[in-house]
Amino acid sequence: MLNQVILVGRLTRDPELRKLEDNKSVTTISLAVQRPFKSGETNDYETDFFHCTLWSGIAEATVDYCKKGSIVGVKARLQQRDFMLEDKKIMSYPEIVVERISFINTQKE
Repeated sequence: MLNQVILVGRLTRDPELRKLEDNKSVTTISLAVQRPFKSGETNDYETDFFHCTLWSGIAEATVDYCKKGSIVGVKARLQQRDFMLEDKKIMSYPEIVVERISFINTQKE
């Protein structure tokens, strides 16, 4: 079986590190990925925006080396996440969980 996502794009905001109760590090990045073709209607390149979750060491490195505008490549997997409210499943959505990140052009000061 194969569950793999590869994206290259720009960060739309500075990543912020959070520490969970068990002292695990996590950050969420928003990645803007431009489509490789122009829209027929506007003759402009369209952009897709993806929210990605990073854990532990790669989360910490991303916060240390990247900020808004940095270009990164990610190798990730899709994971189905359930949203619960009062013990009732409200909705289910895919989550992009980053397993590897490459810093292509960082915006470190």
